[in-house]
Amino acid sequence: MKKKIAILGSTGSIGKSLINILKENKNEFKIVLLTANKDYKNLLKQAKKFKVKNLIITDKKSFNKLKILNQDFNIKIYNDFNSLNKIFKKKIDYVMSSIVGIQGLEPTIKLIRFTKKIAIANKESIICGWNLINRELLKYRTKFIPVDSEHFSLWFGLKGLKPINVEKFILTASGGPLYKTPLSDFGKIKISKALSHPNWKMGKKISIDSATMINKVYEVIEAKNIFDISYDKIEILIHPKSYVHALLKFKNGLIKVIAHDTTMEIPIYNTLFINNNNKVYSKKIDINLLNNLELNKVEVKRFPMINLLKLLPKKLSLYETVIVSANDALVELYLKEKIKFTDINKKLFRFIKLKEFLKFKKKCPHNIKEIIDLNNYVRLLIIKKSV
Repeated sequence: MKKKIAILGSTGSIGKSLINILKENKNEFKIVLLTANKDYKNLLKQAKKFKVKNLIITDKKSFNKLKILNQDFNIKIYNDFNSLNKIFKKKIDYVMSSIVGIQGLEPTIKLIRFTKKIAIANKESIICGWNLINRELLKYRTKFIPVDSEHFSLWFGLKGLKPINVEKFILTASGGPLYKTPLSDFGKIKISKALSHPNWKMGKKISIDSATMINKVYEVIEAKNIFDISYDKIEILIHPKSYVHALLKFKNGLIKVIAHDTTMEIPIYNTLFINNNNKVYSKKIDINLLNNLELNKVEVKRFPMINLLKLLPKKLSLYETVIVSANDALVELYLKEKIKFTDINKKLFRFIKLKEFLKFKKKCPHNIKEIIDLNNYVRLLIIKKSV
């Protein structure tokens, strides 16, 4: 019997990578739901190719256009995630949650009760609402696997072991496109330069986050939440080759190094096939690369966003939502050429140190609405004060 799966954000980079994997394994899986925000044309193409009977598209205009195109097909189309009970009569086998941004939190939480396993690629969900996610995972006995290459590597390296046995969780960072750019040039970084990641093909938002290295701050928060560890057990090392994704230094002196090619298809593939012998395409081991891994400490002057780690509360709070929301707004302004590259960092630190935001360090999120309302408030305030 084919395993039933759903893909949230199927037209994004993670969703497309998963679709590519499923093309080669059509006999093993049946897609029961695909979702997107605006890309209704690609969503319909995917649905036709895999004979998917349920689609969710959240943008109203795109929803209306898709309904017109759907007149010749027997597909049920929804405009939100409020009809999941109609789509799922019992638990399916696998859900990929890859919707970008805070808007991915609510769908992620809603899908947990309907699946045996959920793979989450949405950073913001894990950063801002992990306590809400974990509560649902425990309540519905749903298995969770992280998709980010760093967190998947840590998760894979820990299989059969407990985080308490680990002395250090080490995440690697490529350094992005600005690793060797003179610091004197940072005030005039062009958007094309900031987007030109040397190793990964990513969307604009995450590419800028990689250039500022706030994405690595996010990954530290994610690791703290996922593995229930303290920040002092997590370290970041610069690794321009992006071949080693994580290291685990155990208390018994052993070190695990988890490496793979610079493609997200490998962690995605393994969230599907974690316990069987299916083979994913990968390059041969490059001996020259192994002999020159080049691991270095982070240069804080180059990547001042790393200083955010000193401001984070020990326990999950709404302050993380403030940081994510402020950064989202500032990156949006930079991509619209309203502010300079260096303003992203400067303005972020200035905003999050305001009294009205610092108070959220002591407040734990109790529901999704709290997070979404705070996100909207912070974004609007920052855009208003920055333009």
